[in-house]
Amino acid sequence: CLTLGIGLFVLVRTIQVTVSAAGDDDGWRHDQSRIRELRARSLVFRLFQPVVQALGQINRRFVHDSLPAINRDIHAAGLPRFWTPQEYLGSLQLIAAGLTPVYIYAGIELGGSLGALLGLLAGPATIWLLRRRLAKMAARRLFRIKQRLPFLLDLLTLLMEAGSTFLQSLAEAVEEFRDHPVGIEFGRVLSEINMGKSRIAALEALRDRLDDSEITSIVGSVIQGETLGTPLSQLFRTQADVLRIKRTQRAETIAGEAGVKMLLPSVLVMAATVLIILGPFLLSFLYVDLME
Repeated sequence: CLTLGIGLFVLVRTIQVTVSAAGDDDGWRHDQSRIRELRARSLVFRLFQPVVQALGQINRRFVHDSLPAINRDIHAAGLPRFWTPQEYLGSLQLIAAGLTPVYIYAGIELGGSLGALLGLLAGPATIWLLRRRLAKMAARRLFRIKQRLPFLLDLLTLLMEAGSTFLQSLAEAVEEFRDHPVGIEFGRVLSEINMGKSRIAALEALRDRLDDSEITSIVGSVIQGETLGTPLSQLFRTQADVLRIKRTQRAETIAGEAGVKMLLPSVLVMAATVLIILGPFLLSFLYVDLME
């Protein structure tokens, strides 16, 4: 009865949302296109669309403070941009809800009532782990973008100094880095410019989409130079040099932290080596004492 009631509630709520969305024709068409693309790309959304959308409505009302961070991680991680943050969080909650009975059953088999409690707690822990995985994917992809960004800026500089326009240089650079995240992101910038956005608006969209301090600084400098009339080739060359300096500083920081991180493993290896060397002698002395 409870399952039937939940199903009827989700069905009625979906119909209400669809009817209300139909009032705004342009928004309705855009949302239908987004849902169609999302159904083609996500198996969870395709199978459980009403449930995911209902959870999205709940998330938008009760956990709206965490949605901007999730939205930023979705774009930075390179996931399909058709996801809204509340629906993506709803898909994670649905996955965790589907795994919770498995956790409870395994907990009962292994530890009785205590295991069942732990299995019940494993559901929220799954949501947290999936959310953390998304954040790590975003950080890893941003790191790759910042690694290749100086080379893309160098290529833009060379092409523009050779006489190409900004759009021609950007198209050539995007084609050169088409299989890398930096090429994908600047490909979106190029597409937005070709669809009628100004260069400043497209770069601001890139800045808001990635929301990284270094990229924000670079885009801000380029926008300021564009506003003041500074040649873009000069700006790109300067920002490429700045990125290389920051990359060197980041490598030095990581190298400095490596010594501290290796201290504990080194002590353990040293202790194990001492035991291996001195162990036979200690055992021989103990064996002689026992024989006497």
